[in-house]
Amino acid sequence: MLDGKRILVTGGTGSFGNHFVDFLTKKYDCEEIIIYSRDELKQYQFRIDHEAGNLSFVIGDVRDRDAIRDAMKGVDFVFHAAALKQVPSCEFHPMEAVKTNVTGTANVLDAAEAEGVSKVVVLSTDKAVYPINAMGISKAMMEKITLAKAVQTRTDTVFCGVRYGNVMYSRGSIIPRFIAQIKNGEPLTITHPDMTRFLLPLPVAVELVAFAMEEGKGGDLFVRKAPAATVEVVAKALLKMFGGDNELLNIGIRAGEKMHETLVTKEELHRAREFDDYYQVTSEAGEDYDKYYREGVSREIPDDGYTSENTERLDVDGAVELLKTLPQVQAELNQ
Repeated sequence: MLDGKRILVTGGTGSFGNHFVDFLTKKYDCEEIIIYSRDELKQYQFRIDHEAGNLSFVIGDVRDRDAIRDAMKGVDFVFHAAALKQVPSCEFHPMEAVKTNVTGTANVLDAAEAEGVSKVVVLSTDKAVYPINAMGISKAMMEKITLAKAVQTRTDTVFCGVRYGNVMYSRGSIIPRFIAQIKNGEPLTITHPDMTRFLLPLPVAVELVAFAMEEGKGGDLFVRKAPAATVEVVAKALLKMFGGDNELLNIGIRAGEKMHETLVTKEELHRAREFDDYYQVTSEAGEDYDKYYREGVSREIPDDGYTSENTERLDVDGAVELLKTLPQVQAELNQ
């Protein structure tokens, strides 16, 4: 599907972008893969680490409407990964989250529509579901903007998205921090021993995005199922792997954090198609604005959504096996 096509990846030098570009270069013979990001140092390192001859680099910010429009010229498919993702920084600077995650997304979608892009896939997070922090709220708005564009566009551009839980060993995540604390002989700081989080290896997230690109229809949102574990289990699994005996230090739940995350709301489940590994949530917004607000649908709402509390729960041994699949963890073990 992507052979001979021109691809643009926003936020292409981030954790996802690195792995996704590797995936594209190995599986497809793309005419060009454009890495669009605002960090020149990361782009410089990216050039060193990736030798594919079909890579192009554009310095730019999704907040800049003209810059993203220029970068979109001649592009066939867009993967929108650029975002502010750190909960604390978005809590202290919520308008920055709005500028990147909301306005920036609108700029990407508008540019794709204007330039006749075939399909856009946006990347969302479990934090967007029943959001309680600024990052989650901004990503929820990103989803709404995408769904609205999918319904309202008068072009052939398809707008769809994916939503997934915690990507293991992504930048700023808990696993590299625990490993550093183990190696430094420091206590492992956990917020609450019973707090649960989805655990998703990055290659699985990449597969989901590729699937959405191939199968997604306008307004579709694909959600990857994933196991979960408590924060304490993850800490104990890493201690077991690294032979550590560090203390576990409970520091308490921080502002903007939930005990459990939700990937699919109970309201979404009633219209979702369930497959072995994912849910396909279709848009409930029809093209008839008046009908959407005046007529309801007879339906039963499930008691629960799909959450990190009721999904497959890993114990310490199960978490160890999953952690072993991460190349970064293997590299740390071999040092």
